[in-house]
Amino acid sequence: SPQAPAMTHALNLEPADLPSDAIEVGRIADAWGVKGWFKVLSHNADPQALLAARNWFLQPSERGARTFSGTARLAIRQARTHSDSVVAWAQGVDDRNTAELLRGARIFVPRSDFPQTQADEYYWVDLIGLVVHNRAGTELGPVVGLIDTGPHCVLRMQPAGTSAEVDQVLI
Repeated sequence: SPQAPAMTHALNLEPADLPSDAIEVGRIADAWGVKGWFKVLSHNADPQALLAARNWFLQPSERGARTFSGTARLAIRQARTHSDSVVAWAQGVDDRNTAELLRGARIFVPRSDFPQTQADEYYWVDLIGLVVHNRAGTELGPVVGLIDTGPHCVLRMQPAGTSAEVDQVLI
């Protein structure tokens, strides 16, 4: 008996330039369901930027299989929280096999698309580049990044005159 031809699934992503103010906000973990939804692991406990943005910019995972290269724009149809993650559905991703091809992709959102903050609120990413001083007025260095440990975030500073990661100060 003749065999049916194998179904091929390809990503038809729209090539794009990564916006100059793009911030990495999460990554795609896996397909979720059978209709093209996928599960997203947010880098932040409060995934407001992921939920608010209608366009995500994807780059392939730094490790593992790569099903696309460069940067691509993904138009988001719906995104919502589900348990401890975010689930989303995008234009052109209409079945589980196509959603699986997105596994591992890094998600970027332009900082300009983040929801507005209140007068006394800020995003952690806005601290990067600011110089930290202790209570005595001694400069500790500029914030070069953050480490999310779960319960709280740790600021990474690079003291003046140093460049090695081992010289960083953590608060």
